[in-house]
Amino acid sequence: MKPDLLLVLLIVIGLVGRSPIIATAASLLLILKLTHLERFFPAVERRGLEIGLLFLTIAVLVPFASGRISLKEVFSVFTTLPGLLALAGGALATYMNGKGLDLLKVDPQMIVGLVIGSIFGIVFLRGIPVGPLMAAGITAFLIKIMDWLWKAF
Repeated sequence: MKPDLLLVLLIVIGLVGRSPIIATAASLLLILKLTHLERFFPAVERRGLEIGLLFLTIAVLVPFASGRISLKEVFSVFTTLPGLLALAGGALATYMNGKGLDLLKVDPQMIVGLVIGSIFGIVFLRGIPVGPLMAAGITAFLIKIMDWLWKAF
């Protein structure tokens, strides 16, 4: 399938699935392609995730900058059960991201499944794509479970 046609298909999927993020991303890539600015694809591929995570992090930190979250609330993270669970969740997420990176180093073609799975999750499950590393980390975890089950039976 031609890349242009695939991008148009992703735009349609984004519109039908009411996922403006997919439709917009595919539209922007199609515009770059049709205006012969493909030379920017490697830069977008290399730095796009970092830029997206930068803006996501900025959005999450706005309550700190605006004063809606006080220093007292920050310290409560260390003294309440939800706060301690949030710390554990953050640590577990970063660990899973590391395992995802390891998986992608060993098996880089997994990115195809991760991208298609992410599109499925966005369109049909109303998910939000925050990066392939977490998806790869969960995949690595699922592979370990399948290996363990396979050996157990």
